Amino acid sequence: MTDATQTAAPDLSAYSFEQALAELEKIVAELESGQAPLERSIDIYERGAALKAHCEKKLEAARLKVEKIVLGQGGAFAAEAAEFN
Repeated sequence: MTDATQTAAPDLSAYSFEQALAELEKIVAELESGQAPLERSIDIYERGAALKAHCEKKLEAARLKVEKIVLGQGGAFAAEAAEFN
């Protein structure tokens, strides 16, 4: 990557959802501005794609945590939303 901060970008696995989303929002704003040189645009687009995938992974993990597995009729397992009453 061409930018020093992008070259030394931390491993995404250490990022929380909020950290990844904040960085992704900055990348989107920079790309939308049209002011970044082509090489930088490509580099940050790739970083943005990785951040998007990380956010999706975090969201899926959260979704799975709020579902519970239940035994339905006929012995079939199903997932339903967890109740927090």
